[in-house]
Amino acid sequence: MSEHDEFMRAAIALAHEGLEGGHGGPFGAVVVQGGRIVGQGHNRVLSACDPTAHAEVTAIRDASARMQRFDLSGTVIYVNGLPCPMCMSAIFWARIDRIYYACTPEDAAAIGFDDHKFYQQLAMPPAERETPAIQLPEHLAPARASYAAWLERAERIHY
Repeated sequence: MSEHDEFMRAAIALAHEGLEGGHGGPFGAVVVQGGRIVGQGHNRVLSACDPTAHAEVTAIRDASARMQRFDLSGTVIYVNGLPCPMCMSAIFWARIDRIYYACTPEDAAAIGFDDHKFYQQLAMPPAERETPAIQLPEHLAPARASYAAWLERAERIHY
């Protein structure tokens, strides 16, 4: 039995728990530090009516709340499937050190969760995406003022 078995089994059990409870898709995740689970979650998109309530995001939120910090450096995450682009971004922002996963994107696509389209959209210029991002240059100066105000804050916390 490898060091990963316990944590991957926990992530898979959470996927089943969420699925059986009708909370959302079959996805589970655990955040681990120093050989113990510090955060866990399963997909709650349906029960929370929240498209961002993926297993990885709920596990990150749980770990951050328990550890009382937003920087999860020094942790790893176990998920039963390779994270989607949104969850990968959340993992990057959380500064999680490593991802361990079981199912591939092709496995997820086979059950109706195909992330390939999202990766393709993100590779396109913002204005050419299916959901285009249109810059409003007339608002650039006042918007940049909020950025400048951030830089002027002596007590700002870098993240």
